[in-house]
Amino acid sequence: MSTSRTVPPAAPAVAQARTGLIQITVTGVLWGTTGVAVQLLRESTGLNPVSIGFHRLAIAALVLLACTAGRLGALVAALRAAPVPLLLTGIGLGLYQALYFAAVALAGVGVATVVSLGLAPVLAAAWEAARARRIPGPLRLGTLIAAVAGLALITGATAQPTEAAPAPLLGLLAAAGSGLGYAVTTLISRQVSQRTAPMTLTTVSTVVGALTLAPLALVAGIAVPVRVDTVALLLHLGVVTTAVAYALFYAGLRTTPGSVAAVLTLLEPLTAAALAVALLHEPLPLPVIVGGGLLLTAVAATYLTPARPDTP
Repeated sequence: MSTSRTVPPAAPAVAQARTGLIQITVTGVLWGTTGVAVQLLRESTGLNPVSIGFHRLAIAALVLLACTAGRLGALVAALRAAPVPLLLTGIGLGLYQALYFAAVALAGVGVATVVSLGLAPVLAAAWEAARARRIPGPLRLGTLIAAVAGLALITGATAQPTEAAPAPLLGLLAAAGSGLGYAVTTLISRQVSQRTAPMTLTTVSTVVGALTLAPLALVAGIAVPVRVDTVALLLHLGVVTTAVAYALFYAGLRTTPGSVAAVLTLLEPLTAAALAVALLHEPLPLPVIVGGGLLLTAVAATYLTPARPDTP
C-alpha cells in the first residue's frame, strides 16, 4: 500500500492566495512610510502636496521605464490589448491622490483619511456583493467594521486639533471622491492584473498617473532644492513607496479581492502612526493603541479566512 500523501488540488490556489495577502500587507506597510517622508519633505522644501505626488509618480515611472527598457514591446502589447482599463488605472492613480491632497488642505488630515481610506473597502465590498449577488458573510462584515473603526480611532487621535479646515464641505466631497476613485481604481486594476504582468501594469499606471498630475503640479510649482536629504526622500517616495509598493500591490491583486486588499492597505495609517511615535517622538494616545489592535485583528481575521479561488 502506498504511503505517499496526495496534495489537495486546491493547495496551490490557497498558497497563491496567502502570497497575495502577504504582498498587499507589505504594500500597506510601505505606503505607511509615505506620511513621514512627505512631512519631512514639506518642512524642508515647502513643496505643495500635489507637486510631491507628481514627483513621486514621475520618479517611479522613470525608474520602472529604465528597468523595463528591454521589454518596451511588452508595454506596447499590453496597451494594445487593454488600452482603456490601463489608462483608467493610471488616471485613477493620479486623480485619487490629488483629491486626497485637496481634502487634506480643505478639511484636515482626519476627515480626509477616514473618509477616503474608510470609504474604499466599503464601496469595494458593496460592488463585489452586488456582482456576486450574495451578502458578505459575518466574518467579512466583522472584519470590515473592525478595520474602519480602527482607522477612525487612529486618525481621530493623530490628527492635529489645530489643523486648518477652510472649506470642510468641499474637503468632505474631495475625500469622498478620493475614496471612490481608490475603490474603482482597485477594482479595475484587479481585473487588469489577471492578464497583465505586475511590472508592466505598474509602469504604465505610474507614467499615466504622472502625466495626469503634471498640469496641477506645474501650476503649484515643482522646483526642488538639490540636497542629499531632499533627493533621498524623493527617491524613497518614488522607488520604495510607489515603484516597489505598487508592483507588490498589483501582484497581490491577482489572487486577492478588491475589498480585502482595501482592508489590508489600512495598515498604512497604522504604520504611519507607529513611525510618528518612533521617529518624530509624537505621543501614543490610547485610541491609537485600541485602533491599532482593531486593525491588526481585522488583518489577522483576513489571513484566517479560508481562501476561495472563485472569490470575485
